[in-house]
Amino acid sequence: MSLETVAEVAPPPAPHRPWTGWARYVLAKAGGALVSMVAVVFSGFFVFRILPGDPVCALTRDRPVTPEQMADLRRQYGLDQPLIEQFGDYLVRVFSGDLGTSYQYNAPVTELIAHDLWATVLLVGSATVVSAALGLRLGISGAWHRGGFADRLNTGVALTLWSVPTFWLGLLLITVLAVGIGPLPGLFPTGGMNSAGVDGFLPTLLDQLHHLVLPCLTLVAVIYAQYLLIMRAALLDEMGSDYLVTARAKGLRDAVVRRRHAVPNALLPTVTLIFLNLGGVVSGAILVETVFSWPGLGSLFYEALTVPDAPLLEGLFIFFAAAVILMNLAADLLYPVLDPRVRPR
Repeated sequence: MSLETVAEVAPPPAPHRPWTGWARYVLAKAGGALVSMVAVVFSGFFVFRILPGDPVCALTRDRPVTPEQMADLRRQYGLDQPLIEQFGDYLVRVFSGDLGTSYQYNAPVTELIAHDLWATVLLVGSATVVSAALGLRLGISGAWHRGGFADRLNTGVALTLWSVPTFWLGLLLITVLAVGIGPLPGLFPTGGMNSAGVDGFLPTLLDQLHHLVLPCLTLVAVIYAQYLLIMRAALLDEMGSDYLVTARAKGLRDAVVRRRHAVPNALLPTVTLIFLNLGGVVSGAILVETVFSWPGLGSLFYEALTVPDAPLLEGLFIFFAAAVILMNLAADLLYPVLDPRVRPR
């Protein structure tokens, strides 16, 4: 058979469609996120229903309540039903967008979350941005000048602060910078988010920033080491690569090699950490918010645990998990944009 005949019989090659690889990649990541979310919804019910304690007894503590009133409250909250029926009601509520009504606040859980969300985003979001900027800067500098005095000092300080209990560091900052030592007066408020009697947009904003300093400083001191260590390790792995040797051989300045070649390729592990911490922004910092009486979702979660307030705990758990899952999905979708080596084919 001649070559012309073979060419006529053979089918033409299939056209290359890069978008199909992207579609499969996005669908696979979105499907994984959806499965994780369903698992969170199912597990969220049982995690908080097995907590010790009776919500009705906790809510009526130190009050003269008859057994009939106790039974009526249990019926009102649905606690008199079998666990499987409570689980069915829970699934119907959650999948219809209703997170239930809080026992102790007698208000919809969604309204309570929306009310305290801004305080948590302000505190933990500010701490995340400052920690990422500080940790990345020190991590890049430490890796590029590894073994130097500044590298050893920064790494040692970061590891020391990372090992310090958060609540202890917060109490220490309150003692030194809020209460004052001896004749030295306190420079910052001991807790809360606002001072009484402050009116107007600008005075209120400045007052909130004044209250923000100590809790934000506590979080930054504890978590910036994560960014420093991960960025430093990732950049050290890249520094022996051939492409950096080639870039230097071309006559590029050291700062240009670092900024344009080494750092972008070392960013992927840090991007994962940043997005995971961004997902944790809405979950708040329970210990820090409790120590500084910061009215955020972390404090709300702690108050719900003391009852236990099952609908509020379940709603916060789902909200926190959804934020982390969505940020993790965003990081997975961003990887191919940052690094062509992981782009779908």
